[in-house]
Amino acid sequence: MNTISVEVILGDLTKQNTDAIVNAANKSLLGGGGVDGAIHRAAGPQLLEACKKLNGCETGNAKITKAYDLPSKYIIHAVGPVWRGGNSQEADLLANAYKTSLKLADENQCTSIAFPNISTGVYGFPKEKAAAVVADLVKNHLPELSFVKHIVFVCFDEENFQIYQREFENQ
Repeated sequence: MNTISVEVILGDLTKQNTDAIVNAANKSLLGGGGVDGAIHRAAGPQLLEACKKLNGCETGNAKITKAYDLPSKYIIHAVGPVWRGGNSQEADLLANAYKTSLKLADENQCTSIAFPNISTGVYGFPKEKAAAVVADLVKNHLPELSFVKHIVFVCFDEENFQIYQREFENQ
């Protein structure tokens, strides 16, 4: 079992100097609001052109592009679920979006990856529930990884930051 360090910070995902950052994308992968829009604006127009060639992405999965004008090498576009009350496999889909992102990072020999709080914005996934899903994944169900050694959770708001700090304080 390889050791992976976890860091929780309050900050701007587009400024992270990790090998990969994860975009909380919609199924079209063509940009949107929130972190998705911020990443598209910061990465430059080549990102939209690259995303058009990916033909979208299903909920719970992820696809990878170069990071263009961002400090990272790659952007992993993960599509989290829209919250529908908790009985539509939202937790499994969210966990799979994180797992698939980690696998893509590892396949591309990334040693570090930064995640936003996927699905907790306009998709309405309750922040506490999302953090619990992510913490369980990291602590108990990480996929087999050869390269990824450092995971950063970049929280945009103080509420998510406090929640993630609590979830990972014993990590």
